[in-house]
Amino acid sequence: MASGKILVAQGGGPTAVINQSLVGVALEARRFSQVAHIYGARHGVRGIVDEEFVDLTQETSHNLELVANTPSSALGSTRDKPDIAYCQEIFRVLQAHQIEHFFYIGGNDSSDTVRIVSQEAQKAGYPLRSIHIPKTIDNDLVGNDHTPGFPSAARFVAQAFAGANLDNAALPGVYVGVVMGRHAGFLTAASALGKKFPDDGPHLIYLPERTFVLEQFLLDVKTTYERYGRCVIAVSEGIHDAQGTPIAALLAKEMEHDAHGNVQLSGNGALADLLCDEIKARLKIKRVRGDTFGYLQRSFIGCVSDVDQREAREVGEKAVQFAMWGGHDGSVAIKRTGFYSVDYELLPLDAVAGKTRVMEDEFIAASGTDVTDAFRMYLRPLLGSGMPDAFRLRHNPVAKVLHR
Repeated sequence: MASGKILVAQGGGPTAVINQSLVGVALEARRFSQVAHIYGARHGVRGIVDEEFVDLTQETSHNLELVANTPSSALGSTRDKPDIAYCQEIFRVLQAHQIEHFFYIGGNDSSDTVRIVSQEAQKAGYPLRSIHIPKTIDNDLVGNDHTPGFPSAARFVAQAFAGANLDNAALPGVYVGVVMGRHAGFLTAASALGKKFPDDGPHLIYLPERTFVLEQFLLDVKTTYERYGRCVIAVSEGIHDAQGTPIAALLAKEMEHDAHGNVQLSGNGALADLLCDEIKARLKIKRVRGDTFGYLQRSFIGCVSDVDQREAREVGEKAVQFAMWGGHDGSVAIKRTGFYSVDYELLPLDAVAGKTRVMEDEFIAASGTDVTDAFRMYLRPLLGSGMPDAFRLRHNPVAKVLHR
């Protein structure tokens, strides 16, 4: 007999709107009479194998709406990257609890987990509908125009650089801001949307889609500093040399590694400090400052795109609709239509799982240190309404008396 049970979980890095997708699933599922119980797994796939479930059926709609507007992952998340054996254990738990629909909100690794679990269910002849719901601030899921979580993080980055630029204009020097993005530079590129006047920063933008050459970087900084008397720089944490080695690893004596064996690029200020040290030592510029945005850009409360909120809710809702009305497992994808509106499709899991999207060439300026108008047109609608603006005094000069 049908159990009417569904399970939803959240994986990977939190975002400002991932809870919108969670609540989209929970509330949309209530509209279907065949759904008897809506379970949530604590801390993603780790919570599934440990059978740490909560009954979302008992949550009030009002509280769910409050949670939806709260950043970060309400169910908790995990960095576990399941292999086949791990996914077999996930499936064993889902089968034991008679789960009929499995929704996993996450990025590349999460989509691959859904793919493997789906295959295990098919091999066992178990009627499980498995749907991946997109989420990542990196904006690197293939098949999507953009990914929920990215617009809000991009809004934060654009505003942060607009503020850093104002600070740098008041007290000139060199400023280096390091932004998340191991392979894709979308989030770092968003810094360009903080510019208003021609001489505003960021004056230089460095993305992982282009090879980073330290000598050229120093020449770019020197030229910009001589031109404007200051220089604001946006740098992706994933910049690398021609061999693909992260610059942070080349310049640092010791680097931490994450659970997957990758050089730890986030959560420390190594790259910003190292680049600042090179600028000070090689260019002899005294006032050089660096920041690493780190986790700030992921779940910054009060800096959320209303467009992102709406679409994150809708991908959760559409996931349930695809599961209940469709006959296929898959990954929900956002497709842009017109100047700015979107539609949703269900892509095959194989088309998304384990793949990484990077910035298209049309979005990167020929110089390699800026973005194109095509990127600005692409990103601006995603940032949402109410973007703050900056203004300047006109500086009408008064004639000198003593120093004419």
